[in-house]
Amino acid sequence: MPSAPQTVELHAGTCVIGTPNKPFPLSSGDSLADACVAYESYGTLNAAKDNAILLFHALSGSQHAAGITTSVPNTGDRWTEDCQRGWWDLFIGPGKVLDTDKYFILCANYLGGCYGSTGPASIDPATSKPYGASFPAISTRDVVNSQLALIDHFGISQLHAVIGPSVGGLLAINLATLYPERVKIVIPVACGPRTTVLTRLTLFEQVLAIENDPHFNGGDFYHGPAPEYGLALARMISHKTFVHLDAIERRARTDVIHSDDQLSWYRVRSNVESYMLHQGKKFVKRFDANTYLRIADMWLNFDPLKDAGVSTYADLFQRSTQSGHHYLIFSIDSDFCFYPEEQAELTAMLEKAGTSSMMITVHSNKGHDSFLLEPELYAPHLHYTLEGRWKKASVDGIGIRDVE
Repeated sequence: MPSAPQTVELHAGTCVIGTPNKPFPLSSGDSLADACVAYESYGTLNAAKDNAILLFHALSGSQHAAGITTSVPNTGDRWTEDCQRGWWDLFIGPGKVLDTDKYFILCANYLGGCYGSTGPASIDPATSKPYGASFPAISTRDVVNSQLALIDHFGISQLHAVIGPSVGGLLAINLATLYPERVKIVIPVACGPRTTVLTRLTLFEQVLAIENDPHFNGGDFYHGPAPEYGLALARMISHKTFVHLDAIERRARTDVIHSDDQLSWYRVRSNVESYMLHQGKKFVKRFDANTYLRIADMWLNFDPLKDAGVSTYADLFQRSTQSGHHYLIFSIDSDFCFYPEEQAELTAMLEKAGTSSMMITVHSNKGHDSFLLEPELYAPHLHYTLEGRWKKASVDGIGIRDVE
């Protein structure tokens, strides 16, 4: 349990999803005979068990979405100061947009993660050593199934809502279309319906950065030097898509160029370069390179059509239409990670399928990271949707497809 004062009361735990007698099956055909997911919960599950919200985190996030916790089991020295305040603390708590006086909120670390869930850095019971390179590929479907096991653990038959920012939005879509009966409201934040060519290239660059680090050793590096240069470079490649370039320039103005920012030949002379190096160096202290590769691979291979066994997005989202889902889609006009065109495409797909939906365009100068930093831009629309007021608007004939 956390030892620091809390902004919200939380409960931390782990849920066993795979045992030697009943291994957890994976999409790849592999299975995990010893697997668990680490989670945190906020608020109280009511007697009807119909006030639960499942929250999927972004690429490098964790189950720690709110409050302050100074340590997490099975994370080694990765639980740095940067991890200790919940990544959505501005959104979760009594009286906040995800009001813990009303809702029971669950957030779990992805299977394959490095913050308490079973992942490549976990000990393989068959060898008593970290899995490393032998840890299997993880799909979005695998993550969804692992977290449905967590929902079942709490006896929740249907979620009030599933919310996912960034990569988490892909998982939210996956859950809603694979298991439409398990959720009412679907809230993808700053994501899209598929992996674009640009995203594919950007992710592939990150994969190459890690794979080509001389210390990567195919993924078996836990008893030697870690591939810090490769992981830092991967983070730098991704960071420029998460933070608007103007914001990077603003932040860099306050940074001092460090004297050790000397490469083999090139000398760092720009505060922007120094800022990006600083971000990369910070990241390697708190994240695992193998987990990064598993999540990048999961993102690259996101295929909700294949998972659902359908051939068109109209067929895919027909499942949501038939189940009475309502989608609230957030788009950020300065997003360089999931461009606004991607949310427009998702909304058009939902409209074609006849699925109830509303798209909100957030005007921000903070880029993709807006969803972490500016709760005031999201709160009114989240309140409106979670409280069910969209139902009355739909009955009254008010257009709610695309709102800015």
